[in-house]
Amino acid sequence: MFNVLSKIVLLAVYGLALASYATPLPLSADAIGWLRIVALVLLAAHLLEVVLCFRKVVLHKGPLFDSVLLTLLFGFLHWKPLADAARQAR
Repeated sequence: MFNVLSKIVLLAVYGLALASYATPLPLSADAIGWLRIVALVLLAAHLLEVVLCFRKVVLHKGPLFDSVLLTLLFGFLHWKPLADAARQAR
């Protein structure tokens, strides 16, 4: 349940940050600025995760592109369950 809620929060942050470029939001300019910074920092951290945890990212059953994209969006919320399942299968 934590995993799903965390993913929803991440999608909300990204969605609001993107929407703030397209339409005025009922938030202060400072709040929008911070929202954009948070979204950018999250994406940068997840990009670093793709590089550092690539062995775990490739454990995804689907195409590699999908796994990289999911890791960019959700970070360890995507690749950690894959790594745990692979470790238990051994």
